[in-house]
Formats: sequence, structure tokens, C-alpha cells
Amino acid sequence: MTDIVSVDPRTGAPVETVAQETTPEELDAACGAAAAAAAPLAGLGRAGRARLLRAMAAALEADRDTIVALADRETALGPTRLNGELTRTRYQFELFADAIEEGSYLEAVVDHAGDTPMGPRPDLRRMLLPIGPVAVFGASNFPLAFSVPGGDTVAALAAGCPVVVKAHPAHPATSQRCFAALAAGAAEAGAPEGTVAVVHGQEAGAALVRHPAIRAVGFTGSLRGGRALHDIAAGRPDPIPFYGELGSVNPLVVAPGAAAARAAEIAEGVRASFTMGAGQFCTKPGLVFVPAGEAGRAVTDALAEAVAGMPAGTLLSEGIRDGFGAGADRLAAAPGVRLLAEGTAPDGTGWNAPVRLLGADAAAVTAETAEECFGPLALVAAYTGEDDLRAALARVPGSLTATVIADDADTEFVAGIEPLLRERAGRIICNGYPTGVAVAWGMNHGGPWPAATNVLHTSVGVTSIRRFLRPMTWQNAPQGLLPDELRDTPAARVPRRVDGRLEV
Repeated sequence: MTDIVSVDPRTGAPVETVAQETTPEELDAACGAAAAAAAPLAGLGRAGRARLLRAMAAALEADRDTIVALADRETALGPTRLNGELTRTRYQFELFADAIEEGSYLEAVVDHAGDTPMGPRPDLRRMLLPIGPVAVFGASNFPLAFSVPGGDTVAALAAGCPVVVKAHPAHPATSQRCFAALAAGAAEAGAPEGTVAVVHGQEAGAALVRHPAIRAVGFTGSLRGGRALHDIAAGRPDPIPFYGELGSVNPLVVAPGAAAARAAEIAEGVRASFTMGAGQFCTKPGLVFVPAGEAGRAVTDALAEAVAGMPAGTLLSEGIRDGFGAGADRLAAAPGVRLLAEGTAPDGTGWNAPVRLLGADAAAVTAETAEECFGPLALVAAYTGEDDLRAALARVPGSLTATVIADDADTEFVAGIEPLLRERAGRIICNGYPTGVAVAWGMNHGGPWPAATNVLHTSVGVTSIRRFLRPMTWQNAPQGLLPDELRDTPAARVPRRVDGRLEV
């Protein structure tokens, strides 16, 4: 059996053996337990699942100090960042608890029997039900908010789906500690055995997607790994939905008026955003468009000056460090691309890498040069006018975000490019920076391929629960057979559409 080893990225040295790779027998047992837990978990009802989520949030909070210390030791992200991430994670649980109590996510509909212009209509009652056990793949860059206790796990549990999480190898000790907190919360709330489980190892991850008990997959990670798992999910005898967040370059456009008015301010905002967390955010602006000419050069020069003085950043793992180096070198060697600035060279300790800033004309931007390079790198591309910019944007792959930095003088310019940005991204940011994703009803964290495998859904915010639900209609069913939410006199009312009218 292969050891699952926890490594300190600051030194590159192994610290402890956390677990063994999950065997096929152990994986089958975890998936079988999840399948057995599905009906009892759904049977807890909305109130029971709200108690479950709040108990899990409380268990995570009670173990905050240890969880944050472990996560810092395994990721080098720092206790300030990680405390904020744990607060966000706890809030996700609590927000979803409120949402399932409110009940609008069920999309409940009651159409009474009656005459219609088409003729008689039967009695129809429709709502969303849990899809069944869900596989979740933890992300490397957010050991709390997108990993074992992350948004995919919360959304699936809120929907009523047991979860089997494949722990990320970059933070196995954190994953185990968070799993222990979730398991304690589940026991406190009286949830069935098998409500949540964790597995380790690459082979276990592939087998998890293949397992017949699993009904959907949530994934955050690399394009290569996500595509491989997507193909496994699609190639099963019974294909299942694969909701993956894969790779995103997140173009940022600086409009001419804004560049002329506040070059230094914009340069600092871009620098802070693309180097945040050593460039390991899925919303990092990796491609920055500036106008050709004096105003754009002022932004680029200020950005290059700021980058030149930056220290090397610690990346999450050896694989990410090596992948960043290879990707940065490939981009720097692409036709028309040049190195503008580089930060302090790493000292050779741990998984460190220098900040890099590349430059090109917009005409040099292709699908290849616009690929995500996960780490502290950005490419600045100078456009000569709106047509040049639009042509370059049309060559940029789908992204999670697209950003516009503009002033009042740029109104027509922004109106001209906004429809194209809308086609290329799942969220448009105006006069802000894309790093950071709010947990809210209005958030969309998704986008066209390769940003995500399904453009119809978000992986963040309350509506992400929709991924793990399926519609069900009861026709001419007696009241006793119906879920409470669809009965004529429900014990707990939820927003419903009754005979075409929305009742809140």
C-alpha cells in the first residue's frame, strides 16, 4: 500500500504519513454506505438537513485553531488567509441551512386538475429531489472552501445527497481533520452512517467516478485531470453529470480613458490580483489588455516596476511548482511574447517560484498563449483599437470572469465589447478585480469551456445546489403519497407556483 504523506511546501520536506491510499474494497464500502444513507438522509427533511449543516459548521468552528494550523503547514497560505477561508466555509454551511429551510430551491409547482385551452389537465405536482450520492474532488488552492468541507460538499448535503470526497494530495492532513469535524457534526445531528466519507489516491479518484452508486461529480482542478474524469463519467454504462471547474485565464480589459486617468492605481490593482495567493486563484487575471500608446505603456511600466521587486512565492506542491515553471517558459517562448519583468529568484527552498510578467501585442494572443498558467504570471497585451481588441478576445478560451476597468469617458467603448465578454465568461466585473468569489444567491462561478464543463450551473452560491437535484412529477397522486411541500395544506409552507401563480 502507498503512503499518503503530508509535505511542508515551504521546505519541500515530508512531515508525516497521514493515511494509506484507499483500496478498492475500502472505496466500495464507502460508496455502499453512501448509497445506504441516501434515503435516510433525504428522510431527515429540510429541517433535519439544516440541523446537519449547522452542526457541521459548529464542529469546524470548534476545531478552528488546529485546522488552520494544519492547513498553513500544508499550503503556506498563512493563518490570516486561512482563518478567513474557514470563516467563509462556516458561513457556506449556515447560508445553505437557511436556504433549505426557506425552500424556494425546490421549485415546487402545483397544477390542479381542470380544463385548459388544450383540453382537460390532470393534477400535476412537481418539485426537485436529491440525485443520490455525490463524489467531490477537493481543490489544491482552497483547502477549506473548495475541499473536504467546501462548496460542492455543502451543496450536495443540502440537497440531501451523501458525499464521498476524494482528498487532494497537497493537504491530506487538513482533509482528514476537516472530515473528522464533518463526521462529528453528522453524528451530533443524527445523520445516517455514510453521510460523508473521504478517500485518498489517484486510482481511488478514478474508481470513485466509475462506481455505480455515485450519481454526480463535483470537481475543481486542472484541465487535464478534469477532462480525464469527465470522460470516465461520460463513458460509464450509465453516464452521470460531471460538474468541473477546470482552467480559466480571466481576461481583464483596461479601457483607454481609465488608462490615461489612473495608470498607477490600475497597475497596483492588477499586480495585487494576479499575485494574490502566489497566483493560485482560479479567478486570477492572467491576461491583461491595455491600449497601445502612452497611456497603456504607463500601466505596463508601472506594473513591471512593481513586479520586479516582488519576492518569490511559495506554491502549493512540487507538481504545481514544476507545472508553473514549464507553463511560464512555454508562454515566454511563444511567437510575439517577451519577458517584461521578473521578481526575486527563489532561494531553492521548498516549492518557490518567481513572479513573472510577460508582454505582447494583442495580435499575438491565441488560444495557446491565453491558456491558464496556474501561479504568479500575467500576460499584458496591447491593443490598437476596439477592432483589434475584439479580434483578440474572440480567440480567448471561455473563462470564469471577464473584467473591465473603465471611466465615464469609456462608456461607448465598454458597450461595444460587453456582448463579447458576456459570451466568453460567466461573470463580468466592472472596475474591480476578479480574485475572490462571494458566497451569495447572486453569484455565478462558472463559464464556457474550459472554465467549466457545464455552462448552465454555478459552483458557488446557493443556486449551486441545483446541480445535485432532479425534477419529479406526481400525477393524480393521493395527498398521502405526496411530499409535504406539495400537499394542499403542507405542514411547512414553501414558495410554490400554484395554477400558474407564484405564492410566497
